[in-house]
Amino acid sequence: MMAEHGAPCDAQDAAYCMNGGTCYKLATMETISCVCSDYYKGSRCEQFQLFLGSSDKEQAGLIVALVLVAILIVVVFAVIVYFTYKMLKAKQQRKQSHTEYWKVKARR
Repeated sequence: MMAEHGAPCDAQDAAYCMNGGTCYKLATMETISCVCSDYYKGSRCEQFQLFLGSSDKEQAGLIVALVLVAILIVVVFAVIVYFTYKMLKAKQQRKQSHTEYWKVKARR
């Protein structure tokens, strides 16, 4: 690793990298560089990167599309169930009010 990333930073510069990143000094460019730990990216490892099952952009897009379609199906199903329940309840109330209208009450 030393040949690829340079020499490890001294104690003074070690806090340059965030979120568990490893600090290296690049002697050829006289700058500090970070090697980020899992799920982090950026020049100082400051950005959290969500884990996806695949690094392939097309497959990740397909997963997002499938999740959105599944959510849409659930919402449509919930709307259908709601309106069916509402119609059945209204029909039941109409039937109940209709039978009460024609009912003759006994005199006492």
